[in-house]
Order: sequence, then C-alpha cells, then structure tokens
Amino acid sequence: MPLECPLALPPPPPPPVPGPPPPPPALAAPPSLTAKKKLYQTIASSKSPLEGDHTEACLLVRQRESRFRKDLQWILVNTYVPSLIQDGPQCGLVALWMATHLLQLQQAISMETVVQTAMRRGYTAQGEMFSASNLALLAEEVCGCKAELLSGGLSGCNGAAIFKHLWAGQPVLIPYDNDLNHEPCQRSGHRAHWAVASGVLMGLDQGSVNTEHTHTDPTLPWLHLAAETPDPCPIDSTTVKEVYILAKQGKSLRYRLWSLDSIAQNLDFQSRQTWA
Repeated sequence: MPLECPLALPPPPPPPVPGPPPPPPALAAPPSLTAKKKLYQTIASSKSPLEGDHTEACLLVRQRESRFRKDLQWILVNTYVPSLIQDGPQCGLVALWMATHLLQLQQAISMETVVQTAMRRGYTAQGEMFSASNLALLAEEVCGCKAELLSGGLSGCNGAAIFKHLWAGQPVLIPYDNDLNHEPCQRSGHRAHWAVASGVLMGLDQGSVNTEHTHTDPTLPWLHLAAETPDPCPIDSTTVKEVYILAKQGKSLRYRLWSLDSIAQNLDFQSRQTWA
C-alpha cells in the first residue's frame, strides 16, 4: 500500500501590522479678540479709576518727581474724563466717547451711539478708525462741535494750539503707536492706537504765570494747580520749556503722562515712514 503523505500544517499567520501613531496633541489656538477683551475687562474689574481733576495727575508726578527741573515754574491743568475699556478694535471710538465728557453737551452721548453712527457712515466695519479725517467728521456729527484737524507735526503753532486747547478744558484726540506699556513707541503704525488728552503739565520760565489763582499740592509744593475754571491761557509759548500731556486710552483705566516730545517724535516717525 502506498503511504499517504501527511498533511502539512499551514504556516502561522504574520504578526499584525502596527497601526499609525496617535496624532500629536492639538496646539492651543491663539487668543481671540474676545479673549483679549475679557482680559482687559478682568484687569479693569479689579481696579477703579482715581477720580478728580488732579488726583491721579499728582500721583504720576510724585512717582517721577526727579525728572522735572526745579529751576522751572510748573503748572498743571486737567479736566477729568471717565475711563472705558474698549470692546475689540474700538480705540478711536472709545477715545471720542471719553472726549464727549469735556464738551458740556446738553445730553450725554452713549458709546452705542458713537459706534452705530460710525458704522452707518461707513467710517468703520468693526470699530477701528484708520482715518483722522473721518474721526473728526464723526465728532462733529455726534457731538455737534467743530473739530480741527492738525497736520504737520506738533512743533511750533500746533504745539501751542494743543496746550492752549487743553488749558481751556477741551479734549485732544491723539493717534500714536502704542507700546506694551501703553507708552508711545515707533512701530511704523503697526501698533496704531488712539488716546484722548484732557490735561497738560508745563514747565515755564520762572515768573511766567501769576499764581494768584492757583494752589499747590501739599506733597508737591513746587507744582501749581490751576483753578477748576481757568481763565484763557495766559502763557506765551516762548516761555514754555517742557510740556507733558495727560491722556487716557481704551486699554487701561489709568491716566498716562507723556512728554509732548515723545508724541511728536512718534508722529514724525510715522510721517517719514508713510512718505518713504
């Protein structure tokens, strides 16, 4: 009898092919404008503005007292404006809203009115204001005032016009590049921002101003504070040696004290970059 060949067992199956590696963890998305807005609002909610025409201004001067020449006669005038944290890219509109509080309007202007008017006129899509001319037109429509648009820098007649305007308790809207500490910087307009100036600190030649209608701060005997309703500015621009601007902007509740020279350099730098 022929022998039958034994049946061969099938080979074992190959090991399973390993699956693809798990995907890497998703990167966190950058914070949205809403998140930034909430951050500003969170910071602001833990603080409160210092009210009063001279309260916060004197505090800022005390913190920097060594910067001010004591051979000059220093006088401060300021009209308090309320603070408002901006909601998105609304710095120009917020600055205008703050400015309305210095115009002694018969009826208060709401922020919603400012925003809706700007959008209806086509000046803005999301609250941003890139045109100083449009912001001036918006101010005239919303406030019923006459807005003057300055050009050519802040030296000479423009600088004198600004500190006389502030002396009279009137607001000045200032475009500038906003650094991380909210100080003016030179970023070619890439950090464009708006602020409203409501006061001015001037260092003058001694004897330039009659101090009969001023008073001094108890902690700053060399600083003269102008009366609440000052007379028309009696200062000759030729006697002004140093000028600082008191301003607010929509990312902080606090006043800022900037030298007029730093703002002028910022605007001059932007102008040269624009025309280069």
